[in-house]
Amino acid sequence: MQSRPVVQYRSKTHLSYWAYLLHRLSGLALALFIPLHFFVLSQSLRGQAGLEQYLHLTEMPIFKIGEWILVMFLTLHLTGGIRLLMIEFGPWRGLRKGSIQLGIILAIAYGLIFLYLGSE
Repeated sequence: MQSRPVVQYRSKTHLSYWAYLLHRLSGLALALFIPLHFFVLSQSLRGQAGLEQYLHLTEMPIFKIGEWILVMFLTLHLTGGIRLLMIEFGPWRGLRKGSIQLGIILAIAYGLIFLYLGSE
């Protein structure tokens, strides 16, 4: 039986490790959100009153913050996935720190755009 490889502390401080971790955590958060989202959508099948009961909750500040976090996670997961595709299928070599930084910048930008458009 093989033992797990030992991960050095130095490898956990590398930017690509943080990109991996953000991609994994954002994917888990999105996977947890989707069943909840489908549940709320299914309430519309019971009529307008059933859906309104849950949609009323979305006016609470905690849900507004959650929506913003969701947009950030979605953007982080998308750019992390694109980064992985570039590593796997691209003609270049290396971890491409610029693509990690671009992903983080895009996530922040999309999150700020979402906040701006949501406040109107």
